[in-house]
Amino acid sequence: MRSHPPEAHHLVNNSVIQDDLATLQRETFDYFIHEANPANGLILDKTEANWPASIAATGLALACYPVGVERGFMTRSAAAERTLTTLRFFWDSPQGPEPDATGYRGFYYHFLDMQTGRRAWQCELSTIDSTFLLAGALAAGKYFDADTEAEAEIRTLAEALYHRADWCWAQDGGETVTHGWTPEHGFLKYRWEGFDEALLLYVLGLGSPTHPLPKSSYTAWTATFRWEHSYGYDYLYAGPLFIHQLSHVWIDFRGMQDAFMRSKGSDYFENSRRATFVHQRYAVDNPRGFEGYGEHCWGITASEGPGPSTLKLNGIERRFEGYVGRGVPYGPDDGTLAPWSVAASLPFAPEIVRPAISFCIHQAKLKAANAYGFKAAFNPTHPGTSGNAFGWWVSPWHFGLNEGPVVLMIENENSGLLWRLMRSCSYVRNGLQRAGFEGGWLREFNQASTPAA
Repeated sequence: MRSHPPEAHHLVNNSVIQDDLATLQRETFDYFIHEANPANGLILDKTEANWPASIAATGLALACYPVGVERGFMTRSAAAERTLTTLRFFWDSPQGPEPDATGYRGFYYHFLDMQTGRRAWQCELSTIDSTFLLAGALAAGKYFDADTEAEAEIRTLAEALYHRADWCWAQDGGETVTHGWTPEHGFLKYRWEGFDEALLLYVLGLGSPTHPLPKSSYTAWTATFRWEHSYGYDYLYAGPLFIHQLSHVWIDFRGMQDAFMRSKGSDYFENSRRATFVHQRYAVDNPRGFEGYGEHCWGITASEGPGPSTLKLNGIERRFEGYVGRGVPYGPDDGTLAPWSVAASLPFAPEIVRPAISFCIHQAKLKAANAYGFKAAFNPTHPGTSGNAFGWWVSPWHFGLNEGPVVLMIENENSGLLWRLMRSCSYVRNGLQRAGFEGGWLREFNQASTPAA
């Protein structure tokens, strides 16, 4: 990376960047075609051998198939068939307290065996990963609107799956929602508190017509927020960049405010824009002195890393981590960057994201010889394995949870496709209104009253 200075980016013009984005989107989309079990629709969590499926990656796939149709990556009939297979699997799969079920109370286990679809690794029944799965189902239900038997069944199953989720049960008697549950130990001790990717979870939970969260749960969640000032920006703090992205993959929050954001004169979209600039400014400042960081080389988030290990490099002892929730500005930061997280910020700050993506492709060569766009992460400070082509560490894996936001945020920037689909979903609108949101595209829907608490 040291031989390719960021200034080289200024030679890349807009038409080249557009072509780069189109190619990145198409290649990334291929993950959901090839890393899938066509018999049940499950999507591989990670490209390592004998790895299980991820329900979050599967939900992202359901949202990506419409993009594939619109961009000519797959036919509508093939997308409908894959979507229907997936929804049928989740509807028919075993729901119950047994330790080898697929789900319980309308939620699903985080990881599932790719072949059997049963719980893998004694993992938790995950409320947030189930949220992404259900959001994908609802998006599919809005896209496949044709008067055919297959597309009608997609719509029916998408609603049935969403209606089955028991959000109140997931509160476990508290105000906020728990992270999950296991049959061995009951509810996890952690709750969705503090600003995080659970914005989408609370919106879907509040919008449920069958087992809705009370309005008080959203108020309790926002009461745990931290408003901070960093690198010249006032913003709602969350360290990892993905937190500022994942709910926005689905919902267009531009100009829309809840009580918290009204009190700050901001909105969640503007907040994500500020957070994106904070991440870039942090990389320019580079307080820990890592290699490669700069104006076009940034993006710190929850990701895989080269550790755990400690190496002495250029006289400095460096501690490298494995998979951790890296964040800005407080860390942890071990020099590991995630190019997918840069691409997922495209709608918020295209003026700094586009050059950064071009840097990752043309200078750092991070897409070269990869089947599905960018690998999960890279670390220019860590030397990597002996004889590797880069001269620094690059993750050997792709993750489905990283691939989906790249496809979808490139599309949201181009056409707003997923934002439009979710905008047309009455459950999303009701959830936003019950959370107290006003303005933005909600103005288009003249609903004089919101559902009762």
